[in-house]
Amino acid sequence: MNVHRSIVWSVGIIGVALSVTVPPAAAQGGPSGRPVAGAPSAERPDLLKDVSFEQRLDAQVPGDLPFRDETGRAVQLSEYFGRRPVILALVYYECPMLCTQVLNGLVSALDILQFDAGKEYDVVAVSFNPREGPDLATAKKRAYVERYKRPGTEGGFHFLTGPEASIAQLTKAVGFRYKWDPEIQQYAHATGIMVLTPDGRVSKYYYGIEYSPRDLRLGLVDASERKIGSPVDQLLLYCYHYNPSTGKYGLVVMTALRIGGVLTMLGIASFWFAMWWRGSRLERRGAEAGKRHRTSES
Repeated sequence: MNVHRSIVWSVGIIGVALSVTVPPAAAQGGPSGRPVAGAPSAERPDLLKDVSFEQRLDAQVPGDLPFRDETGRAVQLSEYFGRRPVILALVYYECPMLCTQVLNGLVSALDILQFDAGKEYDVVAVSFNPREGPDLATAKKRAYVERYKRPGTEGGFHFLTGPEASIAQLTKAVGFRYKWDPEIQQYAHATGIMVLTPDGRVSKYYYGIEYSPRDLRLGLVDASERKIGSPVDQLLLYCYHYNPSTGKYGLVVMTALRIGGVLTMLGIASFWFAMWWRGSRLERRGAEAGKRHRTSES
């Protein structure tokens, strides 16, 4: 399958998502390679040229990488392999943008499935920020176990932190490339999750921040049978602030989501109004036809 690559850029303080294809010329910016004031919003900032989320299907995730779980215990990734499929999420816990939305979207999809975490699959979230530690991981696990609301499934959720060397090897193995921006103290990265087979091979990629429960269920079933999926279309949602006039991200995704939500509600309201109007006209016509029929009979 040919992989069609499109790009969704977050623009703003919480996010405006614009689905665009960036031509090479637009991606270059001005003579210095930096974005130019007044340039088209499709222009790609230099930092994002080093950011990607490639599909490395059937890649083996290194099991001997040392991390720490949410309790501070030293663990290796191999501890989560061997029994059942693993949903792997690469995030960082203090991310001010979309990482929380990735985990929210994941747990929302899992909430619909009949499968239980810790029984049919495990969730492993790994922070790619080496400065984060178990305290943050503990808070994240607590929040999402409470959100999941299934007693006895705490053992199916694992929130890890670790050293830069382990993070680099893990992210390289699964094709996750990200970049630290020291000016705004944030990571630029794409969003998504992966499903691994029980032996830790990459079976499927899911991009964005919302995941179809049906697709996720099928992915877990395939992974449990150690099947490797096919490449999927890449719709990359970049988690990063950017303003084309200053070379930084500035105004953003919740704004767009709110606008999109309003437009969606307006669209639904318009649809129902049109249906109601059509139904009313049909009723009036039916009533008039019945009246004419009765008059003609009399």
